[in-house]
Amino acid sequence: MNKDKIQQAKDVAKIMYEGKLTPHRSCGVTLAETFCLPSHSYQALRRGGITGEGECGAIAAGRLVLGEILGNDDPTAPVTKELFEGMHLYKTLTEERINSSESGSHICKDMILGFEDFNSEERRSFCAGNVIIVAECIAEIFEKLGVDYKVKDASSLIEKTG
Repeated sequence: MNKDKIQQAKDVAKIMYEGKLTPHRSCGVTLAETFCLPSHSYQALRRGGITGEGECGAIAAGRLVLGEILGNDDPTAPVTKELFEGMHLYKTLTEERINSSESGSHICKDMILGFEDFNSEERRSFCAGNVIIVAECIAEIFEKLGVDYKVKDASSLIEKTG
């Protein structure tokens, strides 16, 4: 397992989501960009599907990244063996690792309910942790399945801002 590449995915996700070294991205956009995917549709995952009523955008984005990399190019073909295995592993890993609300919910508004200010550093840190965990889970799954995947170069992000 390429632990350096897994760490790279975590580092890139942290840099982009935290917004300290580069402009902040939403959770879904961060994960798409971390794995060098177009991010346009991932904007809809921001803050639980814009409304807060949907699942955590990081968790939803993880499924989409897996689908884009492991899915079948033929829309009429069955699910690939890799996507099937990857999605099952993703469910297990995120259930074990993701910070949820006290109720165990992964609905965005439930997860951030304890934060008085959505723009607070505490809430952003909580969500950053989940984004980093999802990046790690995705990279681990790709490694386990022996899939060729790309991760954005963190130094390119820092150079653009420095």
